[in-house]
Amino acid sequence: MESEFLTKRDTDVRLPWPRLVKNKAPAKIQITAEQILREARERQEPDIRRPKQKIVDPHELSEHRLRKRKEFEEHIRRARRNPSAWVKYALWEESHGDFARARSVWERALDVDYRNHVLWLKYVEFEMRNGFVNHARNVWDRAVSLLPRVDQLWWKYIHMEEMLRNVAAARQLFERWMQWRPDAQGWLSYVKFELRYGETDHAFIRYAEFETKWGGVARARAIHERAADLLSEDDEEAEKLFVAFKEVERARCIYKYALDCIPKERAEDLYRKFVSFENRYGDPDGIEDAIVRKRRCQYEEEVRRNSLNYDSWFDYIRLEESVGNKDVIRKVYERAIANVPPAVDKRYWQRYIYLWINYLLYEELHAQDMARTKEIYRKCLKLISCMKVSFAKIWIMAAQFEIRQMNLEAARKILGNAIGIAPKDKIFKNYIKIELQLGNLEKKSLFETERARAVFELAIAQPTLDMPELLWKAYIDFEISEHEYERTRQLYERLLDRTRHLKVWISYAKFEASAGLEVEEADGKKKSENHDASSHEQQMQCIQRCRAVFERASDYFRANASELKEERAMLLEEWLNMESSFGSLGCVNTVQKKLPRKIKRKRAITTEDDTPIGFEEYYDYIFPDEVAMISNLKILEAAYKWKRQKVDNDDDR
Repeated sequence: MESEFLTKRDTDVRLPWPRLVKNKAPAKIQITAEQILREARERQEPDIRRPKQKIVDPHELSEHRLRKRKEFEEHIRRARRNPSAWVKYALWEESHGDFARARSVWERALDVDYRNHVLWLKYVEFEMRNGFVNHARNVWDRAVSLLPRVDQLWWKYIHMEEMLRNVAAARQLFERWMQWRPDAQGWLSYVKFELRYGETDHAFIRYAEFETKWGGVARARAIHERAADLLSEDDEEAEKLFVAFKEVERARCIYKYALDCIPKERAEDLYRKFVSFENRYGDPDGIEDAIVRKRRCQYEEEVRRNSLNYDSWFDYIRLEESVGNKDVIRKVYERAIANVPPAVDKRYWQRYIYLWINYLLYEELHAQDMARTKEIYRKCLKLISCMKVSFAKIWIMAAQFEIRQMNLEAARKILGNAIGIAPKDKIFKNYIKIELQLGNLEKKSLFETERARAVFELAIAQPTLDMPELLWKAYIDFEISEHEYERTRQLYERLLDRTRHLKVWISYAKFEASAGLEVEEADGKKKSENHDASSHEQQMQCIQRCRAVFERASDYFRANASELKEERAMLLEEWLNMESSFGSLGCVNTVQKKLPRKIKRKRAITTEDDTPIGFEEYYDYIFPDEVAMISNLKILEAAYKWKRQKVDNDDDR
């Protein structure tokens, strides 16, 4: 019974039987992982190291130093902006005890890039490491004067003075630093410095925390309010002042006020603490609001760094749409579409244009503001028209929107402008499709064929099209579907005036062969069993018209036989297949006599300067009419040769 349920795949794929281990006793010789690693280590080949160079006299030492200095100078000449090259050079001079030369190298490095604070730090470390305190103070003063916004320089300078027990100088440096209004960490460092030395009267920024710790709640609140007033005028990075006070409702108000006052790019830590605060004290709505605020801050930072990052704008918009505030959503959309790509290149516009599409869909489907949707369509079409970028999707969407608003004239006007500005195949096809659908709606059973035909005529009259062959094929298929066979023949003749491509000839011939059958099927299937004389005559006419097309095509390719031999052979193959499909009415023998002979030949390969480099094989086609022509040429050549011999003999006599 089980074999009845096995499929063919189950019977084809057989899994191996598991092998039974007969002897499960441990091996006599046990090998540990430690032994394997030790053996691998012992079998490794020793590393090849450079031999150590020993210098035995001052002359060799001077030559060695000269050679190394030349190497360092050459390296600096090649990589002048590379700070590591300068650092290595200076450290090498220091290692040889030549402090004057090392100091000269540091000064040269600062002349190249004085904005690199790492060079200043290493320069000062060199001076301090070798006990040159006054030199170090000189370097620190120059560094903080040139780079007053680099906090690390101030911290290191103050730390040096504090390690030397020069508290007054350290306090003076803090006062100089505070004049530049550093971030909150700088002020906190100043406060901690004063608290370390018992100077509580100098602790200004951490005054509120000090009062809270020692019981002055009212005074602490007053300090917080004063800080909020200061930050509202000058939004420096001091959000820690807002999080020190711990009354829940007041703290929540302070958080929200601070998030509105402090710039988004500076409030990352404040947002993190606000989320932590809501997780601890808030309800689910408050937590959700805090998370949304934090994510909003992140997206604001991303679009601030790169306003052309459209993926960040999409994420930002999705966040606001999840919140559901229409005014905020529209504001973000307007900010996003204001960032137009700088270059007129469709690669940059593909992501950008979907901001408009999403905006349009939101206004129409979610906000349901049709007037605003129409205005946005107008702005978008105006933009892509001025920037010379074509997006058929936008034009078609605008026309379909007008149709949904029952404004057919506006839809036709939009499509007409689209054809004039961006004549793309997609626009023509959709215009024709819309006209046919409108014909069904307005006239019940009559299609607007004349309007569709006019659109096709306008389309093929365009001087440049992306894929004109598809447009011609659509026009021809349209006329065939309307059973307008004379118009179809005229279209084929017009197309042949533009191009004599092989596919056009074959398509024309196949149309002529099937035109009569389609007419018969259109009249009904009553004649399918007994073909009378009229249907036979009609079929013969179709076959004759088909042969006439093949004859014209064969004459054209024969006239250009030197260039189009392969196309001529393919045409004859199609003609032979067509004659075979006619059955007893076909003339297969006539076409077979025209088929070429396929032979393999060799031809020389030359370079651009006509130098032969070899031979290559290729296939050639020999047609019967070419063989006859070659025979006639041989006869004429023999007759000419006989005549020349006869003239020579007469002259000898």
